[in-house]
Amino acid sequence: MTSNEVLAMYENVAGLTSQMAMSARANDWESLGRLENQTAAMTATVAAGAKVPALDGAARQRKIDLLKQILANDRAIRDVTEPWLNRTPGMAQ
Repeated sequence: MTSNEVLAMYENVAGLTSQMAMSARANDWESLGRLENQTAAMTATVAAGAKVPALDGAARQRKIDLLKQILANDRAIRDVTEPWLNRTPGMAQ
C-alpha cells in the first residue's frame, strides 16, 4: 500500500463508521450490519498483513485524527448497542 492508499482507507473507514453510528442511533440494524461488513471488507487487506508504510508529517497527523474519529464513532455505536445487548437474553457480554 502507498501512503495515499493508507490515508484513503482510513478516510473511508471513518466515513463508514460515521454512517454506522447514525444507523445505530436510528435503530437501523440492517444498515448497521451492512456497513459493518463493508468496513470489514475494506480493512481485510491490512488485517491479512499487507505492508503499510510508516507515515510522517502531515500524513501521520491526518492518520491520527482519523483514528480518533473512528474510535469516537465506535464509542457512539457501543453507547447504543451495548445497553440493547445487555437487555437481550443470551446476548449479554
